[in-house]
Amino acid sequence: MNAPATVEARTDQGGRSETWTIRRLLSWTSDYFGRHQVIDARLASEVLLAHAAQCRRIDLYTRFDSILEPERVECFRGWVRRASAHEPIAYLVGQKEFFSLSFKVTPDVLIPRAETETLVECVLDHCGKAGLTHPQLLDLGTGSGCLAIAALVHLPAATAVATDVSAAALEVARFNAARHGVSDRLTFVEADRLALPAEVVPEGGFDILMCNPPYIPASTMDKLDAAVRDYEPSLALTDGAEGLSFYRTIAADGAELLAADAMIFVEIGDGQAQAVVEVMTAAGNFEHRQTRKDRVVGQERVLAFTMKRAADGSDGKG
Repeated sequence: MNAPATVEARTDQGGRSETWTIRRLLSWTSDYFGRHQVIDARLASEVLLAHAAQCRRIDLYTRFDSILEPERVECFRGWVRRASAHEPIAYLVGQKEFFSLSFKVTPDVLIPRAETETLVECVLDHCGKAGLTHPQLLDLGTGSGCLAIAALVHLPAATAVATDVSAAALEVARFNAARHGVSDRLTFVEADRLALPAEVVPEGGFDILMCNPPYIPASTMDKLDAAVRDYEPSLALTDGAEGLSFYRTIAADGAELLAADAMIFVEIGDGQAQAVVEVMTAAGNFEHRQTRKDRVVGQERVLAFTMKRAADGSDGKG
């Protein structure tokens, strides 16, 4: 979009002429968001204004003295009003970056977060160290598809199965898979947890199971930021209990879907590491191998588990 360099001057209450350039829009909106306690007020302002201007965020800084067409200004104003009521910026613009890739997001899916990139890093590191050139991945509760898709983009010979109980979420994930050119290596299944149809389970089992489950305890949902609590899908946030039920399901039944030397990588909430380790190892199928902190806030974020070996060296599968 080629915006004109000037705009008709407006008059403030003191009779002074003023022009609403991109610079002034950013400054005013950042202050406005700050007063309304919008998270990352400056970043939110830039994302919304770049979306209105149909340009990259960085391009705003080369166009400080430009203005938007009136219809785009009206769109921007509407988004600002909604954002000030804590509607997530990602839903307003319809996309979110994750692992340097752009993903479509809607209120049907959880908004991808930088902390969750740690899980993809763990998968890629493991594949590199283990020499897995053709890994078969299982992504439980895929949502936007960000985990499976990011992994497949960086593992060009890998294949994956991604599940979700929400048909609407799977439609978003399919769009993202097509956007990033991995649809031919990614099978989507509408399923609850581990209830997979037999035909999608590879012979010998999956090499990697990855999952960012709904781990927020129901008792703490009301303490979440309004942008999360009021707008993101509750099924992706909480299991309606103490936040551990997904881990129990994996611990009890996951071994039947996995290869003998498979790895499990699960995201956890703040302070949940010990509880999840206990849950995942209680059934005797898995051993805890690694805890990794995220690079955003330095919290323990991902736990890694392997199949527990029996005394005779077998994988312990029934």
